[in-house]
Amino acid sequence: MRFSRAKRMRFALGNCFKNKELDMKGHPLSLLKTVDTNPAFPPRESAALPERLIAGSPAFKTWAQDAAKDDLVHTGVWEATPGETRSIKGETFEFCHILSGVIEITPDGGKPVTYGAGDSFVMKPGFTGVWKTIETVRKIYVTVG
Repeated sequence: MRFSRAKRMRFALGNCFKNKELDMKGHPLSLLKTVDTNPAFPPRESAALPERLIAGSPAFKTWAQDAAKDDLVHTGVWEATPGETRSIKGETFEFCHILSGVIEITPDGGKPVTYGAGDSFVMKPGFTGVWKTIETVRKIYVTVG
């Protein structure tokens, strides 16, 4: 059975509405998202949790830009000033692309790995280690979990 273009569009839009993938005006959300690496809106600011702080007093800024799949997938830009913290991913998968700065990540029981502008990496669920920000870092992140 062949459906008209109009019927296929109504079906696709119906699925968007059914899955609650709508903007604030009730329009279907775009499935293409550009990550703004220098957002104009103010970030959420935070500090390291005391139980994870190892050295320094790193400050964090998060510009959350997208959430999808029932709030399971998050995308945005994150920045940290120099310092050292425990990194514990738990059940979260995280892809990172470094925009600027330098960090060193040391997996528990492993050797330090240094990342700088242009580098990308993944921390898989269960990852634990030390995150050391050497130069203020800014990254694009995508988390799942």
